[in-house]
Amino acid sequence: MKRFESYTCIQTVKKLKTPLRWRRLSIYFFGILLIILFLPWTQNIDSPGTVTALSPNNRPQTVHSIIGGRIEKWYVREGQFVKKGDTLVYLSEIKSEYMDPALIERTESAMRSKENSAESYMSKVQSLDKQIDALIDNRALKLQQAQNKVRQTRLKVTSDSMDYKANEKQLEIAIKQYERTEELHRQNLKSLTELENKRLKVQEMEAKVVSLENKLLASRNELINAITEIQSIDADYRDKIAKSESEKSTALSSLYDTEATVTKMQNQISNYSIRSGYYYVTAPQDGYISKALKNGVGETVKEGAELVSIVPNLSDFAVEMFVSPVDLPLVHLGNEVRLQFDGWPAIVFSGWPMVSYGSYGGKVVAIDNFVGTNGKYRVLVAPDKNDHPWPKELRMGVAVKTMTLLDNVPIWYELWRKINGFPPNYYLPAGSETKSKK
Repeated sequence: MKRFESYTCIQTVKKLKTPLRWRRLSIYFFGILLIILFLPWTQNIDSPGTVTALSPNNRPQTVHSIIGGRIEKWYVREGQFVKKGDTLVYLSEIKSEYMDPALIERTESAMRSKENSAESYMSKVQSLDKQIDALIDNRALKLQQAQNKVRQTRLKVTSDSMDYKANEKQLEIAIKQYERTEELHRQNLKSLTELENKRLKVQEMEAKVVSLENKLLASRNELINAITEIQSIDADYRDKIAKSESEKSTALSSLYDTEATVTKMQNQISNYSIRSGYYYVTAPQDGYISKALKNGVGETVKEGAELVSIVPNLSDFAVEMFVSPVDLPLVHLGNEVRLQFDGWPAIVFSGWPMVSYGSYGGKVVAIDNFVGTNGKYRVLVAPDKNDHPWPKELRMGVAVKTMTLLDNVPIWYELWRKINGFPPNYYLPAGSETKSKK
């Protein structure tokens, strides 16, 4: 059996100065590796994103039907550019209470009738006001007449009472004269004729006193009646005034009800007019018709149903990216972000962004305060004015790969950090207070 050293190839290898060459190559390699380890490396956070608009007005939106109806005609097609106010689709009415073609005219006619009714009630109220004023004036006059009558009756009672008292005195005098004449007649000093004359005079005075007493009682009764008539007049006119005021209140109530009905009908006319304008669905802003969400003609849609989607003609692009809660404390307003758009070729070195080709610059302009449904926080990135402008051919929804640039560290530190699973360095952009410690 041949020995191992007897082979020609082994002898040839032994003749080479292998140890020296390998030593030199090893020194060069480790030297270059050591130099590379001390090169600067930009820490970054990778996250996916999509192209959107910075302003909510310029984001894709869906046009809804404000009223329920039946699609009668489409005026646009998908991909067509429309301006604000252009008609998209025409709807016809499906509710029975709005199908009358002369609905507004009939409602206006009914409203005018109600307005005339309100004017009639107002005239009635004014007439009742005049009637109440007249009753108040008549009441004052009647009460004044009754009070004058009471005063006259009192004067008459006073006069009759004085006549009655005077005749009572005369009766007493006549009785005394009769008694004296009777005594003198018994003494034969007066004749029988004189005695009878005195008796007749007494009887006449008694009859006159009775008549005057009766007259006095009648006058007092008239006074009582006059006082009672004052109360009766006052009560009668109070009743009439109260009745007129009640009719006035009823007329006012009817007037207010009619005015409320007129206001309600005016509101209805306004609603009918506005509703008739909703039959034509118009574009809310300039943009491209993305997709018709309701197809064909004759389809019935409900209130608030989606009809068509519009993509605005964008002028303020932005990128919407999502950051995990672990990386969120590292992201601040003003952070630089490198963007790689799908469809635009790029050569990207995540640690050396300035060497990358085909990427675009951006800055963080907004950070959500609440976590989204996907468990991440939404961050908006706007174009960096100091970098290359973004492509004009961008469209909404284009996928983007984002790299949020953080602190600059040596490569050996970045390798050591990733091997140990440490987070990147906290980085505060220019203008912040201080740079946080690790």
